[in-house]
Amino acid sequence: MSSTTRPTLSAALDGCTIVIAVDRRSSELAAALERHGAQVRHAPALTIVPHIDDDALIAATRELIARQPDVVVATTGVGFRGWMEAADEAGLLDDLHAALGRAQIVARGPKARGAIQQAGLTADWVAESETSVELGEFLLAEGVAGRRVAVQHHGSGADGLDELFTRAGADVVSLTVYRWGPPPDPAAVSRSVVAAAAGEVDAVLFTSAPGAAEWITAARNEGVLEAIVERETERRVLMAAVGPITAGPLQDAGLHPLIAERGRLGSLVRAVVTHFGGGGAASLPTSAGRLELRSGGIVLDGRHIALSRSATDIVAALFDAQGGVVSRPRLQAALPRSGENTHAVEMAVARLREALGVPDLVKTVVKRGYRLNVIEPA
Repeated sequence: MSSTTRPTLSAALDGCTIVIAVDRRSSELAAALERHGAQVRHAPALTIVPHIDDDALIAATRELIARQPDVVVATTGVGFRGWMEAADEAGLLDDLHAALGRAQIVARGPKARGAIQQAGLTADWVAESETSVELGEFLLAEGVAGRRVAVQHHGSGADGLDELFTRAGADVVSLTVYRWGPPPDPAAVSRSVVAAAAGEVDAVLFTSAPGAAEWITAARNEGVLEAIVERETERRVLMAAVGPITAGPLQDAGLHPLIAERGRLGSLVRAVVTHFGGGGAASLPTSAGRLELRSGGIVLDGRHIALSRSATDIVAALFDAQGGVVSRPRLQAALPRSGENTHAVEMAVARLREALGVPDLVKTVVKRGYRLNVIEPA
């Protein structure tokens, strides 16, 4: 009997908890992250609702077959593929393929171009910036007056291309192949934003601008957006987007997301792996080597050490002090259920030292508290 377990590619994400605020292809993205050691939480902020049985989409498709377009605009890969699937379901795929094959086809980015190629067609031009603005400017410069232009929209449909081309004299046929729906589990989204603010998450990944905007809205509604921005500024949580369009709502909220270079899921995974595996996370030079925090422990001198939640919280408090002394009452506040028992701090630090295997890393400062044995402390 063959095993379905995929081989581990690296340990770069050991100890990392990563939220993927993604609906489409979330399982594929999760599997790729897990092969580098990550623990993944699913919290899609929106769902993609297909229009496979939408009468308006089929009617518009028949209209394009009857009166072939001069220009076809593909704004998203998933939308263009969904359109082909809808045509296939209706028995129209061959006729649609013939109609589109005679048209000029333009794509808003590499994912749309990939879907065009997958359909057996060729993209004549691709917007490098992956924006509808660049796409619109290109076609207006070429001239669309008197031309029949088919526009496949993304989920929100609010890109302004229909109005732009209509004002320029084009005969526009609009196709919305899918739309955004509510999150499948709103409670999971709420938990994810609270966890990101509390230090229980190392990274949050986004693949669509509407999804990013909804996640930010959830953070604002939970009252934790400011805490998330602060943690990201301190490099304690990573926001990562598949492309510049997806990053827009995050940037508008004051965040500085890592943006994948090629606008693909594989590129997004590589960017996150490189960030954590290449020293992108916050760190301190200690007597035992470079120390980095993870939600599931620490990475010390390149080696992941798994820790309990309490031990991780203690290390985080010591880490924040940058080698300065942290008092026992302050550490006690980081321990759940410790109450007024000051002995709990001593016991917790003793267990932490045992788990670390490096007793000298956490130093006792007599009558004052504890500190990390940091080289050149702040």
